[in-house]
Amino acid sequence: MQILVTGGCGFIGSAVVRHLIKNTKHSVVNVDVLTYSASPETVAEIEQDDRYHFCQVNITDAVALTKVFETFKPDAVMHLAAESHVDRSIDGPGVFVETNVVGTYTLLNVAYEYWKNLSEDHKKNFRFHHISTDEVFGHLELNDPPFTETTPYDPRSPYSASKAASDHLVRAWFHTYGFPTFVTNTTNNYGIWHFPEKLVPLIIINALEGKELPVYGKGDNIRDWLFVEDHAEALVKAVEIGLPGETYAIGAKQPRTNLDVVKTICSILDELRPDPQGKYERLIKFVGDRPGHDFRYEIDPSHAEKSLDWKAKHNFETGIRKTVQWYLDNQAWWQAIRDKRYSGQRLGMK
Repeated sequence: MQILVTGGCGFIGSAVVRHLIKNTKHSVVNVDVLTYSASPETVAEIEQDDRYHFCQVNITDAVALTKVFETFKPDAVMHLAAESHVDRSIDGPGVFVETNVVGTYTLLNVAYEYWKNLSEDHKKNFRFHHISTDEVFGHLELNDPPFTETTPYDPRSPYSASKAASDHLVRAWFHTYGFPTFVTNTTNNYGIWHFPEKLVPLIIINALEGKELPVYGKGDNIRDWLFVEDHAEALVKAVEIGLPGETYAIGAKQPRTNLDVVKTICSILDELRPDPQGKYERLIKFVGDRPGHDFRYEIDPSHAEKSLDWKAKHNFETGIRKTVQWYLDNQAWWQAIRDKRYSGQRLGMK
């Protein structure tokens, strides 16, 4: 199968690309415009493979996208390209609407026009897989049941609102035009090659540099954590056997408070890279909360686990240890980002 992956040089997208090339026989066309958070290094280990092709294209560019479809004739699309950082969406929501809403519409339209001209067998087997977030469902109180595929939408940030809009567009193309789309929603991902603006890599790097470890509010906000390589495996299973019109909620049932996450990272660093100045927890600083900060996200992945014959391999403790070790071993990558693209400053205070 020839799979067109958008955003394949990003965090989750690159994990999908690596998994496809290393663990399947599928071919990959990686479509990425290479924004600030994308890194070609994330796919360097597979870029010489004959089954891999890269196209630097913006998903809002219909002409360029059409050429990609005509050239590579994909059997499926995995749409991961998106602006994804909530704090940045607070500072500048416009690019989130442009990429996540307009970009998804443009990609849908180009893919649909391509699909209409396929043979009947090819049409039947084609899939448009849209990868989304649990943040579209809003927030949970402490005793609320986890999100499922049928949880009503209630987005509360510019980021989640833009993703909710793109989800609705994808479903509209299925119901209105019969285009074989489906959606997956996931929890917070963490792991290797994660751009340093997100909580886990930011805390690891700040700790290694002896800087404050910022924790929003009281640190009691709860997130459900999924190791990115487990997510990539689930997404590939979904594009292989997922059904048009379906939704799959993908998670690992590993909820933690933000403060627990930070303390776990500190504990692992105390073991792997002891600081002569003392325990890393001394660097924790509680800061003003994010505007509109959702209290809790958590997913019930039962439907996805059964339908996709998949289950996350890593619990949080094993996954976060692998993640911390990777950042210890790959300082050159994140140091270059800190020096030139993102120095660790607070975002989302507009």
